[in-house]
Amino acid sequence: MESHEVISKAVEKTSFKEVAAQMGVSLSLAYKWSQPDEQQGSGTSNPLDRVRQLYEITQDPQLIQWLCHKANGVFVQNPTTGGPRGMELMPATQEIVQQFADLLTAISHAASDNHINAKEAEHIRSVWDELKRFTEGFVRLCEKGDFGHLADEIKTHRPK
Repeated sequence: MESHEVISKAVEKTSFKEVAAQMGVSLSLAYKWSQPDEQQGSGTSNPLDRVRQLYEITQDPQLIQWLCHKANGVFVQNPTTGGPRGMELMPATQEIVQQFADLLTAISHAASDNHINAKEAEHIRSVWDELKRFTEGFVRLCEKGDFGHLADEIKTHRPK
């Protein structure tokens, strides 16, 4: 589905007039977002295309993660695929255990004074989201039997 189609479908739940008013844009601009972009039709670059473009320029998945978090979800990047390079299942399994240990450490450290402040909660959320993302990638690779790419996933997703 194209971005303008996603916007059209989403606006069916409300109205273009409401979207325009809430976003502080003209009604005609809101309508244009539901049309193909300027290169293909009479529309204009819509907010979804702009976010996609920003991601493509920066290659920073935190942009997408932030948006997913605002929608009460989490971004899980699809694992890379390709031919097997060897069974790297055990290191990936150990990585999940380590990330879970990191989560428990973050929780116990934050709770050591019987209070968790906003900064500590944010850190716990970050560690938890990374564990979910990595584990989902691990499970997807397991389902495909693609254990050869688990080492790449470890390097790509390990928190800094």
